[in-house]
Amino acid sequence: MDLGLKDKVVVVTGASLGIGLAITREFLREGAKVVGGSRRPDNLEKLGHAENLIPVSVDLSTPEGPDLIVDKAIEAFGKIDILINNVGIAPAREGFLSVSDEDWEDVLETNFMSMVRASRAALPHMIKQKSGVILNISSESGRQPDTILVDYSVSKAAMLSLSKALANEYGPMGIRVNAVSPGPTRTPLWDNPGGFAEGLAAQFGMDKEEAIVHFARNVRQLPLGRLGTPEEVASVVVFLASEQAAFVTGAEYTVNGGSLRAF
Repeated sequence: MDLGLKDKVVVVTGASLGIGLAITREFLREGAKVVGGSRRPDNLEKLGHAENLIPVSVDLSTPEGPDLIVDKAIEAFGKIDILINNVGIAPAREGFLSVSDEDWEDVLETNFMSMVRASRAALPHMIKQKSGVILNISSESGRQPDTILVDYSVSKAAMLSLSKALANEYGPMGIRVNAVSPGPTRTPLWDNPGGFAEGLAAQFGMDKEEAIVHFARNVRQLPLGRLGTPEEVASVVVFLASEQAAFVTGAEYTVNGGSLRAF
């Protein structure tokens, strides 16, 4: 299927790890031009595609960070067709009372305000060209809050709400806005030292791989019986960004192995 993404200009926030890296790689495969922002863009530089990929070292939790990456896209390619608001952090908490004001600010600035600011920077360019796509990477936690991720869950719920609001306001101007909500996905948050996998291994008294399988099949009872992969999320994102999804806006696509069973 030709997705018609060749030479489209894509900005991806949080582009150097996990889902963001998979999204960046998938757009490059489709022939798009990608401006990828990250605090540590080293992984992007390893992808090659020098003519179609601009890694940007940027802190997207700051007020100026999202403007910087959008400005880079305009400077390099003269337009922005697609914005992927992906950057996010998910610190584990001990519960609501353990989360300080500074904790709340850190998560909301990184996860939610980066989306606000990047969208605000990109929209004038999209309005001028009467076309554009904004895709926001939320989470199943936005609908099913987790005690140990309370502030993260709130930030993802806010992303879902703003996605709908932007779709309503800017649809008449030719701009589509959708959200993609992954479920449990095996990103570096799982495999890094001190990550989720080590925590589950200690909790269940198993090695890491056994603990992950036990978690997926018996704890979360995922109908597909496994965690998702970043590439599976990226495939949905790239489809929604394409003209094959030209009549899709204001929607939330879940990529969660069936973890949320309610309508």
